[in-house]
Amino acid sequence: MSETKAKEAIKNQVLSENQSKSHNFFESDLVLKEYLERKLSTAAKDYMSDKWEEVGSAAALVMDELSLDADQNGPTLIKRNNLGETIDEIKFHPAYDSLLQIAIDSEMFTVKWDPELKNKFQKDLHKLGFSSGYIYAMGELGQYCPLCMTDGVARLIDIYCTEEDKQRLIPKIATKQIEELSTGAMFLTEKSGGSDVGRNIVKAEKLEGTDDLYSLSGEKWFCSNVNADIIFALARTNKEVQGTRGLSIFLIEKHLPNGEKNPLPIIRLKEKLGVRSMASAECLLDGTIGRRIGEEFKGFKIMTDMINLSRLYNSVAALSGARRALIEVYTFNVHRTSFGKQAINHALIRDKFFELGSLNVANFYLTWKAIECLDEADNGDEHATNLSRILTPMVKKWSAEKSVYIVRESMELMGGMGYIEDGVLPKIMRDVMVLPIWEGAGNIMTLDMLRASFKSEGLKAMFSEIQKTASSNSEYSNLIKSKHNKISSSAEEIANLERDEMELTAKHIFNELTTLYQLVICINETSTNNESWMNPTKRYLSMQLEGKKTDFLLSKEEVDGLIGWKI
Repeated sequence: MSETKAKEAIKNQVLSENQSKSHNFFESDLVLKEYLERKLSTAAKDYMSDKWEEVGSAAALVMDELSLDADQNGPTLIKRNNLGETIDEIKFHPAYDSLLQIAIDSEMFTVKWDPELKNKFQKDLHKLGFSSGYIYAMGELGQYCPLCMTDGVARLIDIYCTEEDKQRLIPKIATKQIEELSTGAMFLTEKSGGSDVGRNIVKAEKLEGTDDLYSLSGEKWFCSNVNADIIFALARTNKEVQGTRGLSIFLIEKHLPNGEKNPLPIIRLKEKLGVRSMASAECLLDGTIGRRIGEEFKGFKIMTDMINLSRLYNSVAALSGARRALIEVYTFNVHRTSFGKQAINHALIRDKFFELGSLNVANFYLTWKAIECLDEADNGDEHATNLSRILTPMVKKWSAEKSVYIVRESMELMGGMGYIEDGVLPKIMRDVMVLPIWEGAGNIMTLDMLRASFKSEGLKAMFSEIQKTASSNSEYSNLIKSKHNKISSSAEEIANLERDEMELTAKHIFNELTTLYQLVICINETSTNNESWMNPTKRYLSMQLEGKKTDFLLSKEEVDGLIGWKI
């Protein structure tokens, strides 16, 4: 081949010759690494570092193929065996177990639930578990739902169950062996109410001669991780007690003490838009044996501990999906030539990276602030407990909405390549679409924030942090004071509004409050080691609060700093 033809051949390719991709999503993520370095003890980092390296390597090198295989070859329901016996078993593609093994090896559960590790790292358990989960979810979002349910089940067992239950069940979650693992589920939703859990009608009848065993009957409408070994479900012991006040909670195990299978017929698997690798189903409780946990009629209150943890998982999934999309399109535009120059050097592309990168950084610190609060609340911090009540629904709503937006915009920045199913972006797009819906849709989160404002000290706790930052010498102090005064006045006014007007007004107030609180967090978290992504993010958030649309433009080097990713 002549030299001229060789040069022409080189040009006929999508990306430049020197294209490179990350070989480890932990090592490449400067934002995550800086945060963990600053927040965790030396002992915690020393213990987890090899786990982060391992899951980071897997996410970068092998999980995409496994994830796409599991997505395209979803679970199937085997209703009967060859003898005509009803077995209701779920069959998964082998890639599903491979993905599960990677999750187990990351120790996202072991570090939280192994008794020795739990005691040693008690102040950082959620940060440690979510650190592995955040990296893992960049490679697989579908299975992160069953992992979420499993951790939530362990939390309820740890807080509310007997010592015998803890000794028997938690080791099956803390295990490092896949064949020993028991996964968990939460059977909550019913056709009659959906998000309105107070309309649930599944009933529980006490078994004669027992103190806490019940026979459950009725239908659960959306059962994620239907193949779980340990399930918590809500049901009514007295139909006369209406609303959530009448719900009790029951521990259901796949197998009864005598080894027989607990009756739990599966009606059908759900055909979902995304997160196809895991099994969601409609189930019939038909003489299903469950043991009541806690006091009668206290079921929903107990379940909220699992729901709130699940909302943080939802937020981490949203953050991970958006982060993965962003680094895919960033890498693409760094190595793509268009109209005579590197694509990322075009002004409109850099402007879009300014927006998407800032949203990603702001959501990162908002999400990890919520995780920190849960760690602190679990260790008895009253301020963190109060703050969590408003922060958890806030971050769940905001991160989910912005994740969908970031992924969609990232697809556009990659052009047609971003829309083709042999890449990862279409799957990520389908997967993140569920996040604004799962664990309480956006409107429910607004109502929960309202409840936290009027029935707890949540809003007061958040305002105290905002005021403290406004009193500092920050260049944004005047803006923070002005917005705080406006929002706090509006919050006082809505208490006297009619319910419909209150809800509509609250939605806009909470949106502005979220952006303000993100700015406050970013100011407080800025250090000499993270200014390259913090400074542009703070500027972006301030522009949003001021309603400004300027011609401010980052240089290519500033975009690199904002993304915080080592190619």
